[in-house]
Amino acid sequence: MGYRCAHGRIPSQVKVEFGARTLTFDVIKEPVPHIVVEGSRKELHGWWPGKRECTAERMLVNPYNGCTHNCLFCYAHAFWGYFQVFRRHHVVTVFKGFARNVARQLDGLNIASTGYLSPVTDPFQPINEKYRLSEKIIKVFTDRNIPIEFITKGAVSDEVIDLIRRQSHSFGQVSILTIDEVLRRRLVPRGATTDQLFDNLKRLAESGVYAVCRMDPIIPLITDDEENLSQLVSRAASAGAKHIVTSCMDIPWKIKKEIVEGLSAINPEVRREYPRLYTEEIDGYLNADINYRRELFSKVGELCSEYGLTFALCMEYRLVDGRPIGLNKDFMTSVNCEGIDIPIYIRKGEKFEPATNCSGACLTCVEARCGIDDLAMGREESRKDWRLEDYKRWSRGILGQVQEKLF
Repeated sequence: MGYRCAHGRIPSQVKVEFGARTLTFDVIKEPVPHIVVEGSRKELHGWWPGKRECTAERMLVNPYNGCTHNCLFCYAHAFWGYFQVFRRHHVVTVFKGFARNVARQLDGLNIASTGYLSPVTDPFQPINEKYRLSEKIIKVFTDRNIPIEFITKGAVSDEVIDLIRRQSHSFGQVSILTIDEVLRRRLVPRGATTDQLFDNLKRLAESGVYAVCRMDPIIPLITDDEENLSQLVSRAASAGAKHIVTSCMDIPWKIKKEIVEGLSAINPEVRREYPRLYTEEIDGYLNADINYRRELFSKVGELCSEYGLTFALCMEYRLVDGRPIGLNKDFMTSVNCEGIDIPIYIRKGEKFEPATNCSGACLTCVEARCGIDDLAMGREESRKDWRLEDYKRWSRGILGQVQEKLF
């Protein structure tokens, strides 16, 4: 089946605009249409500036922009830069050599948090079979004994599991929207099958790797019926998942029309009911009514409790006096959002070791047992978002007598 963009076949070249600067790239047609960015200066970084609900620190790693799983509801279609290359032309961006760049950055640090592969585009989409950046990046982290996690709607190879299991705090998250394979294909046209997704969880768990199932997002009128939710939680638990993360689909204003039209083709009631349901605008995104969401999250939380799983939300808010306030504290049954507690890691010789007595829940921390006062964010109201430069600053400060106290 050939790939097509919104205006016909894939172009031979694409242009990417960054303010006044325009870059032109030749499109490589196989194995999927993509462009290659050489010598990128992309940096590891923490959570994006803005609202902060994620309890633990993460080093975000995105080797690809754009994803041929092509989820019908994908919020990244509203992002700018290379993400627009995929939205307009169905062309993925590959940051070739990024694994070497990540290695250099980590080797310049003395303090690290868990790598997150990857928060926006699937690390195991088909283009990865050619460039294998995801495996290379996992190896960069585990070779240094730094934890790394992945999140995917794709098939996880045995090689990836073997790499992940080498590091005691590394783990995997598998995103499963429904137990209905026909529906899954309409929502995620090119992802792994439902059976493959549950098999991902099973093989992770059998290998001793902490496995998380993400029911993320739950889509009103599409995947929110109680039977689907109950069977999904039950099957995830049977496969070996220990924790569930969920959210309710929000809709970027910028791409509202295409999301509503796509979902209406699955359930015509969407077109009539969504204007009544999606009434809360938070920072450019339409959110479902707070009462609907509370009822939904209570239902999933009860199911998780029934099957012995911990539970948390991802990026869910309510408005209080016009300000977004996180909902996670009302529903989360774990210390950290992803269920697993991972300490901050500190360099000890050539490799890194976990700081002692650290749960990694920086957002609620008041003691800074890792030795980094900035990360005790439970002391203040502001919830900060850290960059590579902050990790470098902390690395300079962690040397000497402070470092000796952490192990």
